[in-house]
Amino acid sequence: MAEKNLTLVTEFLLIAFTEWPEWGLPLFLLFLFIYVITLLGNLGMITLIHMDRRLHTPMYFLLSHLSFMDICYSSVTVPQMLAMLLEHGAVLSYTRCAAQFFLFTFFGSIECYLLALMAYDRYVAVCQPLLYVTIMTQKARSGFVAGAYIAGLFSALVRTVSAFTLSFCGTNEIDFIFCDFLPVLKLTCGDSYTQEVVIIVFAIFVIPACMVVILVSYLIIIVAIMRIPSADGRAKTFFTCASHLTAVSLFFGIAIFMYMRDNSSQSPEEDRVVSVFYTTVIPMLNPLIYSLRNKEVKEALRKILSRVKLS
Repeated sequence: MAEKNLTLVTEFLLIAFTEWPEWGLPLFLLFLFIYVITLLGNLGMITLIHMDRRLHTPMYFLLSHLSFMDICYSSVTVPQMLAMLLEHGAVLSYTRCAAQFFLFTFFGSIECYLLALMAYDRYVAVCQPLLYVTIMTQKARSGFVAGAYIAGLFSALVRTVSAFTLSFCGTNEIDFIFCDFLPVLKLTCGDSYTQEVVIIVFAIFVIPACMVVILVSYLIIIVAIMRIPSADGRAKTFFTCASHLTAVSLFFGIAIFMYMRDNSSQSPEEDRVVSVFYTTVIPMLNPLIYSLRNKEVKEALRKILSRVKLS
């Protein structure tokens, strides 16, 4: 049997946006602005939660970790994307591409678990308010977060090892902004069925499993809210969940659209727009969502700003 004349891939060339060189500088400035706002917003949220005692609650403890994940999540891809826009492409070694794949999967998985934990926190707060303090103790919430980090690490390790034990051959061009699962998979050759099944199973475990926890929690919350006799009471209770619902809808809505649609209907341009949205825009929006729609956060911010003016 004649052997196929294939060249093994040892590095990857990211070529997203290279067909529009005239847009390099405007896009660079736009993404740099978004990244700076992301860092300032999330660092500000973490600092605010740390400084104000009224925010030392289980929900804000989880929110501080979510803000930290947003910083890490965007920092894995955005700095490289900025360099790629200036240099009209980027060359990544095999190891660097695998490291980016691992870190993106790691931080993304943890963010999924944290959003699910925040939904559970809202369920306990609304449906079992008298037991809230005893259920969501400092030890319990620290254990929940540690479990999210461990589960994210395990998921990222399995998916990365499965993806990068595949054989890559032929072209090394990735028409994408970073080393993600779908574009990397297109470069494989040979029998990759087993690895693909493992990767997909873990993707199914992370996103839908977290979504089930969120949906069940909010179904029970909605039932509890409908039992509240006064309209003001129902509105006030629902408002405590509104910020989290908005963040969940954005994150999982984009993730489902990106990873669970028909591959045959995908276009590179559409993939780029969606990937830019969930790697740059969502991490920027999360602190804005939780600050603009949250009375406690706004009061804490006003308190700190008044201290700064007095000093």
